[in-house]
Amino acid sequence: MAEPLTMLSGVRQAFADYDRRAIHQRVQLGCFLGIILMPVGALLDHWTYPERMGSFFLLRVISSALIGVFWLVVRTPFGRANPRGLGVLLAMFPSFFMTLMIYYSEGASSPYYAGLNLVLLVVGLILHWTLVESLVAVSLVIAMYLGACELSPHPIIEKNLIGNLYFMVLTGVIIVWGSHAHSQWRFREFVTRYELDTRTQELERTIRRLREAEAQLVQQEKMASLGVLSAGIIHEINNPLNFAATGLFSLRKTARHLLPDQQADYQEVLNDVEEGLNRVKHIVSDLRQFTHPDTKSLDDVVLEDTVTSAVRFLASELKAPIRLECELQPGLTVHANKSKLIHVLTNLLQNAVDALRSKTNNGEPPTIHLKSQVQADQVVLTVRDNGPGITPENLGRAFDPFFTTKEVGKGMGLGLSICYRLMQEFKGEISVDSELGRFCQFTLRFPLKNPAPATH
Repeated sequence: MAEPLTMLSGVRQAFADYDRRAIHQRVQLGCFLGIILMPVGALLDHWTYPERMGSFFLLRVISSALIGVFWLVVRTPFGRANPRGLGVLLAMFPSFFMTLMIYYSEGASSPYYAGLNLVLLVVGLILHWTLVESLVAVSLVIAMYLGACELSPHPIIEKNLIGNLYFMVLTGVIIVWGSHAHSQWRFREFVTRYELDTRTQELERTIRRLREAEAQLVQQEKMASLGVLSAGIIHEINNPLNFAATGLFSLRKTARHLLPDQQADYQEVLNDVEEGLNRVKHIVSDLRQFTHPDTKSLDDVVLEDTVTSAVRFLASELKAPIRLECELQPGLTVHANKSKLIHVLTNLLQNAVDALRSKTNNGEPPTIHLKSQVQADQVVLTVRDNGPGITPENLGRAFDPFFTTKEVGKGMGLGLSICYRLMQEFKGEISVDSELGRFCQFTLRFPLKNPAPATH
């Protein structure tokens, strides 16, 4: 029950904000109409009361001037925050000066009562009064009219007064009923449009997520095909590697037949060949683990070796001008799945590389720093880059599925959410800290397998 009430409250608040902006614009329009139309009414004075044309024109000019000052008030922060109350007050300016002209002309017999009806209709139509506002405005105008008739030195002709009041009250009823109905209609129309916009946005988000999920499935199919292809390549590479290793062993045995001054150069060449073979073996080993991962078992994994494998996978990305700094404690182990942990580190390093590509030159080279250490009963690994960082409003959503700040087509927003899930499988934690324009740091925390006993 709380959710619909919260949604309704949100709709009402959105409507109130929209209505306040709209009424503020309409009050300004009403001010312009009042400033223009009041002096134009002097044409009516010329035909109706030519002997009072000068004094009536002065009243009309004063009314326009006051409305102009009122318009300046409307444009202030106070006016923008309270447009509805000011809208009712706006109708009182021309109404007051018209009642003055009624007072000075013929009182209850003056035809200018029709101008009061016109003010109520025009201002009420423009400002979209609510029920309360229309009741207040109509009541005040009728009260001013009765006061002008009562105080006027001209005798009251009862039939004229009753007839004029009849039309004013009828006009008031129309305005009150029409304003109330229009206010309800506007709210229903806004709710319908608001719901339609909300559903459209939800539909667009759903379609976007489906497309991203489809792209992910396609990517997974590609990766599966790559795995099958890689398995065959690994088998083909292993055979010549074994031949080369056997040949290297034979070459080392023949070294004793060389002259002493030739053996140093000969051994150096053999060492270079052996180093190259070992690098190829490491790559094949990493690739075999990638294509045939054991994703269920957890084991003691040497953190330094895992970082090395992840760095090897991104060797083509981690090159100048990006600097990679490693401060890894030797022999530090965590209880995890090596293949999945490599996946986590690869994602974090790739994100750091992507961030550093948009780094502006502020006097420091783009750098990724990895550090491992033991803190209390946890093994901690941090991956830090000095890229542009993450904005505070996005920091709390970094691990949400499908959330990404990358351009369309540059990422699906799944990498960090997958890292979060994998760290939970390891009984570990992942967190992010960032300062916009300075750095972004991801911290991986693993429980220490055999924590040191507490000392007393």
